[in-house]
Amino acid sequence: MKTGNNLFLALIFLLVTSTVSFGQDDKVKVACIGDSITYGSGIEDRTKDSYPAQLQMLLGDGYEVANFGRPGATLLRKGHRPYMKQEEFAQAMSFAGDIAVIHLGVNDTDPRNWPNFRDEFVSDYLTLIDTLKSANPDVRVLIALTSPITYRHKRFISGTKMWQDMIQEEIRIVAQTAGTELLDFHTPLHSRPDLIPDSLHPVPAGAAIMAQVVYSAITGDYGGLKMSQMYSDGMVIQRRKPVRINGTADAGKKVTVSFAGLDAVVDVSSSGKWEVVFDSMEAATGLQLVISDGSRVLEYKDVAIGEVWLCSGQSNMAFMLKETGDTSSVCADPDLRFFDMKARWNTNNRRWSDDAIAAVQKLEYYHEASWTKCTDSTAKSFSAVGYWYGRRLREALGVPVGLICNAIGGSTTESWIDRQTLETRFPAILKDWLHNDFTQSWARKRAAKNIGSPDSGVTRHPYEPCYLFESGIIPLDRYAIAGVIWYQGESNAHNIETHEELFELLVDSWRRHWNSPELPFNFVQLSSINRPSWPHFRDSQRRLAARIPYVGMAVSSDVGDSLDVHPKNKRPVGERLAAISLHDTYGRKIECSGPVFSKAYMKGNRLVVEFSHSKGLCTSDGGPLRTFEIAGKDKVFHPVTAVVAKGKVILDVESMPCYIRYAWQPFTRANLVNSSGFPASTFFEKLK
Repeated sequence: MKTGNNLFLALIFLLVTSTVSFGQDDKVKVACIGDSITYGSGIEDRTKDSYPAQLQMLLGDGYEVANFGRPGATLLRKGHRPYMKQEEFAQAMSFAGDIAVIHLGVNDTDPRNWPNFRDEFVSDYLTLIDTLKSANPDVRVLIALTSPITYRHKRFISGTKMWQDMIQEEIRIVAQTAGTELLDFHTPLHSRPDLIPDSLHPVPAGAAIMAQVVYSAITGDYGGLKMSQMYSDGMVIQRRKPVRINGTADAGKKVTVSFAGLDAVVDVSSSGKWEVVFDSMEAATGLQLVISDGSRVLEYKDVAIGEVWLCSGQSNMAFMLKETGDTSSVCADPDLRFFDMKARWNTNNRRWSDDAIAAVQKLEYYHEASWTKCTDSTAKSFSAVGYWYGRRLREALGVPVGLICNAIGGSTTESWIDRQTLETRFPAILKDWLHNDFTQSWARKRAAKNIGSPDSGVTRHPYEPCYLFESGIIPLDRYAIAGVIWYQGESNAHNIETHEELFELLVDSWRRHWNSPELPFNFVQLSSINRPSWPHFRDSQRRLAARIPYVGMAVSSDVGDSLDVHPKNKRPVGERLAAISLHDTYGRKIECSGPVFSKAYMKGNRLVVEFSHSKGLCTSDGGPLRTFEIAGKDKVFHPVTAVVAKGKVILDVESMPCYIRYAWQPFTRANLVNSSGFPASTFFEKLK
């Protein structure tokens, strides 16, 4: 694109080139164009640690990297400090680099700029690119999605976050229109807000990440052929979905993939990414997957195709089979396979070592994992809920089943949600989270104990919002799964209204991450224990299950422990989750739920309560029904006699009550079940 200002800028170029000389003819010249982030503001020794300086060290003597960063510069030409009107731009023109790396747009989020001149962003960017090409028509231009502005920024909520998102989309349009290469400074730094402590300027470690992005883009060196940790011998691939095999390799290479008698060859993109997609396949075992880039061959043996489920949450999902005391009936099964992600450090009531804190800071929280087959030993160390869930699926489906267990004791709901979702839809929870009442007090105190620095503001912890998504979900690399089973809530049970919002965000977050709007998400309703808020929390979970599509709830109140938050009887929990999956996901005509409140109405001097899933309604112990209560407008509840008659519950009342509730005790001995033995949920309903 040519504009009226190009002639003026060309004159500047001629003037500067007549007086200033850069570079050596035998070196590739790299011009780093940008604002204070390129300049290196906030870095003590920017001549050594700014991203252009670190890029020079990576590229070596065959390159000359020049830093043309201008603090405060905007891309917008009507902005408060237009880059094209600065001395640094004239110097960049005179330099006439062989490669130009442009990182502009951060300062355009200023209220003086974006609200007024947003419509000119694309055209102004294209003008900048065209002007650079007037100095060197052969210049290779790489433009970057901007590095993140973090939630600590004073204007983050008032507009900065939204405006930066808009600018990122505009930059993508520019790259497509101008045919330039697109770099991504945003993604690798987005999960590391600790590296941007002032909300704008990366510290040297953050600048190193930026330098690596540019180095790989310029050279095509992405470290050779690499696969995610999910690829190992014995892996289980999801059946009846397109088989996506993907990884990274050096740009320009050809990758050959051989699997299940099929072969494919794909070119590695300039970003180092590649993917091969085969048609969906039926269940199978004993397959071999071979991947080669001509320099390296990766071979994975005994690959299976079957059903893959992610088992996640907090300690009751992590609770190992050997801790239940119920291991006598464990069966070795080579087609039940585990990918067990265990934490390197437990969140016990102690300060972690400095090495542990440093590793957690870098998102290195999990041990390395690989696929293993179900043996007596591997089963006992695996999630008890997960084991009984997988075993039931194996029995019912007769296909290989792979279970990914990623559950962390004490973890909060918010720690499992992606950062973009929370920044956009619940940003308040990110602010000073160690002193933020959105996160439960217990979790904040335990985190402060582990990291030993509650006032640092940048020290990271597994209970921190987004942390487990960034350290434990992103590394799964969107590995194809059939669905999720979830056992969590204990660390959010004291703030029910916040959890309601967070749980919906969690489900939406994971469905978007896996690009699966109908991804099954089946969870465990909290069990019974003497904690006053739990009846309300359980009822909130019941309502969430009814409100969110493709979500199922397994009741566990009948297998609780009045004193122990980790009840040991996990087999019914895993099997009830399996019943939900078999019914909802696999279409089996089986009972999958206990009785669920439907409606209540007066019939004569009796209150009739109807339930769905009510076939064979009865009591679990053969005794009279317990724990039904009613109240008038005063909300003073009284026990009421209840009996089962013709598949309904009949309450002996004098008139229509205003409220009815059931199993409304923290540790409840409620006993209403159906013929499958599934218990009814806690419920509280207003009747008039």
